[in-house]
Amino acid sequence: GAVRLTTVGRRTGRERQVIVGCFEDGPDLVAPAMNGWGAAEPRILVVGLAPAAHGANRTGRIFTGDRSGDWLFASLHRVGLANQATSVRADDVLALVDTRVVATVRCAPPANKPTVEERATCAPWIEAEVGLVTEHVRVVVALGSYGWDAALRTYAALGWTVARPRPRFGHGAEATLVSGDRSVTLLGCYHPSQQNTFTGTLTEEMIDDVLGRAAAIGHP
Repeated sequence: GAVRLTTVGRRTGRERQVIVGCFEDGPDLVAPAMNGWGAAEPRILVVGLAPAAHGANRTGRIFTGDRSGDWLFASLHRVGLANQATSVRADDVLALVDTRVVATVRCAPPANKPTVEERATCAPWIEAEVGLVTEHVRVVVALGSYGWDAALRTYAALGWTVARPRPRFGHGAEATLVSGDRSVTLLGCYHPSQQNTFTGTLTEEMIDDVLGRAAAIGHP
């Protein structure tokens, strides 16, 4: 069975508890909590699910070093939101243009399926992170239905008004979030998981269309 919380090693004389991802080859990757990454004052915010087990857990930077990140950053580069198309390690020269990426869940969950409790535990962190940049954000791109739900939950928790009935996720779906005289556009995009990209559910043209739309909204 999967072990989600375990004690590994010692640091400064105290046992350290961390979330551990469980994979076919065993729970051998420590999953430290990951903050978002990118521009400090982003006009475009990308909301994903969680740090990848063999990506951010290894490199120390969110969405770096895994296949989903390869697709995401290649598309961001094609639409002018990244200075290069690859993201291999934390010390490369990748930089995002007016864009920041954040994860709903701070650690990689087993099977990439967070529990309700894990989502609730991590909610204050994404709310705090989005709250710090929300004055700059003009458009939010939600990767997958989980990212879509997280974006709606987070903005509602921050006092923004979400349309009723609740907007449904879909690739290319759009919704408007409102706070006073400000509005933010929420865009849905299929998650660039291998399941989606290998089967053609998500193509380069499809992800470019959504991220290109985000770039146009973020830079009117």
